[in-house]
Amino acid sequence: MFDINEELKNLPEQPGVYIMHDKTDKIIYIGKAKILKNRVRQYFQNSANHTPKVKAMVSNIDHFEYIVTDSEIEALVLECTLIKKYRPKYNILLKDDKQYPYIKISINEEWPRIFMTRNLKNDGAKYFGPYMGTNTIKNTMEIIQKIFNPPTCGREFPRDIGKGRPCLNYHIKKCFAPCTGNVSNTEYRKIFYDIFDFLEGDHKKLIKNFEERMKEASEKLEFEKAALIRDRIRAINAIDEKQKVINSEKQNDKDVIAIAREKNITFAEVFFIRSGKLCGRENYQINDTQDSSDQEIITIFIKQFYQNSVFIPEEIITQFEINEKEIISEWLRKIKGTRVNIICPKRGEKVKLVEMAYKNAQIAMNNFNINKMRDEDKRAAAYKVNEILGLDKEVKYIECYDISNISGNDNVASMVVFENGKPIRSRYRKFKIRSFEGADDYRAMQEVLYRRLNEAREETEKIEREEMTLEEAKFLPLPDVIFVDGGKGHISAAEKMLEMTDTDIPVFGMVKDDHHRTKGLLSSKGEIGLNPTSAFFHMITRMQDEVHRTAITYHRKLHNKISSQLDNIEGVGVKRRTELLAYFKTIENIKKAPLDELLKVKGMDRKAAQNIINYFENVQEK
Repeated sequence: MFDINEELKNLPEQPGVYIMHDKTDKIIYIGKAKILKNRVRQYFQNSANHTPKVKAMVSNIDHFEYIVTDSEIEALVLECTLIKKYRPKYNILLKDDKQYPYIKISINEEWPRIFMTRNLKNDGAKYFGPYMGTNTIKNTMEIIQKIFNPPTCGREFPRDIGKGRPCLNYHIKKCFAPCTGNVSNTEYRKIFYDIFDFLEGDHKKLIKNFEERMKEASEKLEFEKAALIRDRIRAINAIDEKQKVINSEKQNDKDVIAIAREKNITFAEVFFIRSGKLCGRENYQINDTQDSSDQEIITIFIKQFYQNSVFIPEEIITQFEINEKEIISEWLRKIKGTRVNIICPKRGEKVKLVEMAYKNAQIAMNNFNINKMRDEDKRAAAYKVNEILGLDKEVKYIECYDISNISGNDNVASMVVFENGKPIRSRYRKFKIRSFEGADDYRAMQEVLYRRLNEAREETEKIEREEMTLEEAKFLPLPDVIFVDGGKGHISAAEKMLEMTDTDIPVFGMVKDDHHRTKGLLSSKGEIGLNPTSAFFHMITRMQDEVHRTAITYHRKLHNKISSQLDNIEGVGVKRRTELLAYFKTIENIKKAPLDELLKVKGMDRKAAQNIINYFENVQEK
């Protein structure tokens, strides 16, 4: 049995990390100490001086363990690593890095790729970020695409070099088309190293490099290549001109950190200043900070933020003085390889930078409160669903369905889920209609509901056999209500399938007016009158828009996938691709078609038809 008092006596007078456990052996707090004996004993003494959060934590400690290190810096590194791994309840936590997107360049591959990812791995690739949201990272990717034209298609190199024609991006000058075989591996990789310099903000080095390469290309009479490099220089200079000049005296790299607080939540704003110019900013949310000082919050933020940062500046400017300044500076120096200054300015230009960051943190906090109020309005609207729909039971979980096709081709359906008025995207489902071809929304609706309900039945049986838990199920629980995007025919089709499967779920139709805008709800008994200015009406509108958007997006994705496959076939252009899809309806039918059937397609010749057969045979072999 663990005796806390006895264990406290045995604590060493050395630096290290201490780990607090509750009675279930779950880790609830992790900390570091210069002298373990002194720091850990403080938790169990003078409780009157503890904050409510510390008192709550101590009351839940069942036992603790510790790890001795050679230095306080080693303890700091270990503390950061363990906090990220276990995310203890009573530690102040920056939102999980996995929720933030990064730009990844797979330079570890022979032919690198650039894309967005949320998984930071130690795989030899180069990561940039984290970025606060997808809008920021999309804008950055668009700029990269405009300047450097890296390939974004699904082709693999060198496997697909010389196979098929370049895609549309090449023709509109958004890709340098390595698929043509006109770009060597050395040239290809050089472009991705240029992207490195651009993302790291080292524009002077990049432009100087470009100018040398432009001069070299001109001397070799490669005027088209020189013009391309000239355009890149102009684009980067245009971006630099738009960026705010921050410090004309010392144009070094620095980050500026400020916070704004709201009850138990803190918003941290980070300005990224590179070569004296503001090149970006990010905002981060830190929860459960009600019992922590401003000094403690910024200290913890710096430790967690720079632990896996892909870039550490020469200077970090903070709104408040931080704890353990010397230790953290030394830790960052070891990561960066050169000195890192952490300063809290009292006057001058740097104070103005902090104030600017603070104002932006306040804006993020205000936006959070506005969104929170909107969410509360949505929940309030959701709570009234049963009253408005005339149902006896409470309605929290709603599923919405929509069917999408173009001229009867490639039927798909989408299922979106709303809980208490909020979309639960992890439970969205998309279906490709399998049982028939052609346009028939009612049959498609019945197939989708049958498949959805059958999946739920199978999962229920697995749970009863203890082969699965409810948390692992993808189609449970069943919804309280089903909304279908359509009128009486859609409602009737859905209700027949529910009756056949002995499932008692009310069905309502989301109907639109002549301008294709949400009009209201319909049941099998008639239309339900709704106030177009009410929160509930806006919730229905959002549901209808969301399920329609999801269905259309899925349909386009499938259609583009088919088109991209046909694009790779020599002799199949836009006209032949259109005629093939019009004749065969689906890509599966094209794959299975014999030569004589392909020749019936308008505008098809024997050579192109044989190329189609050969292409799909090769794909199957791979």
